[in-house]
Amino acid sequence: MSGAESTADEAGSGTPDEYGTLYVVGIGPGLPDHMTAKAKAVIESADCVIASDLYQAFLRDDGTLPPEEAVDDDGIATREDGTAARAEDDREDGFEQQIVRSTMGRQIELAKEAFDRVRDGEDVAHVSGGDPSVYGKSDLIFLMAEEEDANDIPVEIVPGLTAALGGAANVGAPLCNDFCTISLSDKWRGWDEIEEKLRAAAISGFVIVLYNCWRNYEKAVDIVREERTDDAYVAIVNDAGREDAGRNGEDHFITSLGEATAHDDKVSGMGTSLIIGNHETKTWENDDRTYLVTPRGGRDVDNF
Repeated sequence: MSGAESTADEAGSGTPDEYGTLYVVGIGPGLPDHMTAKAKAVIESADCVIASDLYQAFLRDDGTLPPEEAVDDDGIATREDGTAARAEDDREDGFEQQIVRSTMGRQIELAKEAFDRVRDGEDVAHVSGGDPSVYGKSDLIFLMAEEEDANDIPVEIVPGLTAALGGAANVGAPLCNDFCTISLSDKWRGWDEIEEKLRAAAISGFVIVLYNCWRNYEKAVDIVREERTDDAYVAIVNDAGREDAGRNGEDHFITSLGEATAHDDKVSGMGTSLIIGNHETKTWENDDRTYLVTPRGGRDVDNF
């Protein structure tokens, strides 16, 4: 029996003192202005950071991760900054930080590696774009912990700004009343289930935010059109909060439900989301631009 197991058994329950923590960290769109102070602090002070190449590039923008030239061939950089995320950690500034490249095909392997590192006393920051619990990585971590009998691993979710909120801010205030998000990816859910959710959301009057619009967005729009008038407003939002650093560049375009699929050139890929307004969503205009607004109290200011 290992020392860690012995300590856990003696305690009866809980986490051994020598363990680190597995942080699943949402970095929002990825650029510094839209990342929480806690997310930044956790990543700066983690012994190991697991992140895709794209997210690593974002995190180097303001020094949250060391510059690429400071990382050796084994993915190790010596940091001279950062305060430990754990209050009881009294290490001095200047420590080795392991940077691990994450890819879609390695998620299970990397989750297991994260568990091992935490048991060895490391703090691990597993980076997710947006919010880790909104089509992010937090569910995988918990599923893998169950699969691997890793109930000894302390896990903390660090929330981030999700695309629905970032995209809504870009176009005004379309989510001020009830709304829902629906992923159009049929990798984990069958299309029949997605269609059922789309139809129910449209009938119920939710403002609908569609994720993963690079798949099936035309089909999704057609289904919503069966239950909602063609003059409902739609915002097509790309790379919200990423400026020019995203895959295709940040922009947005306002159209109608009936015309949404005629603007296929505006749907640029994985960074695209659609915000479909309801019967209360309206426009507000100033000299520079058009905004979408869904009033919380309907159309009557006296309701507030």
